[in-house]
Amino acid sequence: MNSVAMQTIQTISSEFYISEETVIQESLKVFLEKKLREIKTGIFKIYGKYQVTSVEALESCFENGTIEEKDALDDYHKLDHLEFKRDEINKFLHDLQ
Repeated sequence: MNSVAMQTIQTISSEFYISEETVIQESLKVFLEKKLREIKTGIFKIYGKYQVTSVEALESCFENGTIEEKDALDDYHKLDHLEFKRDEINKFLHDLQ
């Protein structure tokens, strides 16, 4: 970690009478929650566009012909990736509890 970041963590720690570990842990939590909101926004945009509730539901639409795969393949891959990232961030947040 660079010296400016460490110095800021130390300053915050002493100003608020909390441990440096707590400063880092709370910062990580806020960062991950922000990323999670961004990812969920992307997920819900794709859900709304195709009226589905999961990547599996979108895949079912391909299989039954409701949605042409060629028209939505990029969104399918993006949705799959976003759902993976959402789950990964949720695990990190759970570990921080």
